[in-house]
Amino acid sequence: MKRNMTGLSSHVFLRRGGRTCVSARRPSRRTRNMRRTCLILHFTPGSAFTEPSGFRVAARTSLCEREEPTMANLSQVAQGERTARMALSMIVEPDDAVTGRLLGEVGAVEVLRLAERDDGVPGLGTVDARVWRAQFERPDAQTHSQRIVEAQRMGIGVLIPGDQDWPSALDDLGDRRPYVLWTRGASSFLARPLREFVTITGARAATSYGEHVAGELASDLANAERVVVAGGAYGIEGAAHRAALASGGDTIAVMANGVDRPYPMGHRELLERVADLGLMVSEVPPGAVPTRHRFLARARLMAALSAATVVVEAGVRSGSMAVARRAHELGRAVGAVPGPVSSATSVGPHQLLRDRIASLVAAPTGSPRRWVPPPGGCSTRSGRCSTPPRWWMSPSPATSPSTTCCSASRSS
Repeated sequence: MKRNMTGLSSHVFLRRGGRTCVSARRPSRRTRNMRRTCLILHFTPGSAFTEPSGFRVAARTSLCEREEPTMANLSQVAQGERTARMALSMIVEPDDAVTGRLLGEVGAVEVLRLAERDDGVPGLGTVDARVWRAQFERPDAQTHSQRIVEAQRMGIGVLIPGDQDWPSALDDLGDRRPYVLWTRGASSFLARPLREFVTITGARAATSYGEHVAGELASDLANAERVVVAGGAYGIEGAAHRAALASGGDTIAVMANGVDRPYPMGHRELLERVADLGLMVSEVPPGAVPTRHRFLARARLMAALSAATVVVEAGVRSGSMAVARRAHELGRAVGAVPGPVSSATSVGPHQLLRDRIASLVAAPTGSPRRWVPPPGGCSTRSGRCSTPPRWWMSPSPATSPSTTCCSASRSS
């Protein structure tokens, strides 16, 4: 339908959803930098179009952009700190230092209010504040409210700082600690002392040697009443979960996606068993899919949750290397299992050993076995090392010899 307006030649297009878009341009065709304006006219579907007056007109500099729903009522969803943090995890990507700093200074409810207003943000300039607020341009508050109710209906747990089961070890991350933890399973595991957690990570495309070593290590740790932490991936981490469950031990799967969507799908049955007998935990909300950023962000959680991280096999650019480096930055113990020099999956552990980031982890034959535990000693819930582990970690410059315990003189 063609229509003339004062000083403009324009075309009016009727769009689905009761929206009319008038695309107009200046009469001159000689100007290269031609400006185009899209007039979006909102009217009642089925009514006659007569004059533009009486309609709400929104001018845009781009062609016929669809208006995004505003978040004017988002703060109304946040009836408290817990609900506000749940909503934040649905909007803001994890490992955001600015959001983490604001959470520590003003709380989650005030953070949502700051995102809605146009005034200044503490500690940010005008441009930085605009960039920070841009990530809040997501679906409306009603959508988040429905997702929160659905998560509660599914029995998914939520932990925030200050809860009894909140792992205080994550507070070492400072402004980068998670806004909230979504859990499936025994969240009480997270309240245990830091020294009882050991993270086992490694290559997805692991060799049979690597999977065997990871399984043996996880089984011995489970028998020693340690909690085996891994990421549920193929290869080394899957072998660690299976061995811990087979030994009747405790294990935690730290996910880069929602706890209601086991990933990878090939480990669905395994991860469901972890949720039934152990714990699945994630900082992203139910329904979230894994992305590269979320995998990288998860590395800091796997490193911070445990007092020691052991890399069994890994390529030089493996995500397991990021876990080891984050653990080293946090002052946690790091161990690496050596492998054949001809194997590409041995490059990562060997590099950690060469750079003095990790200590050697092995099970020697015919010599005294020593286990150098995470800082704080090797006492468990029973107050002693119930089973002398077969594995030992060679002392490194960052490891004090006084932490050695559980010696055993018998050979394999």
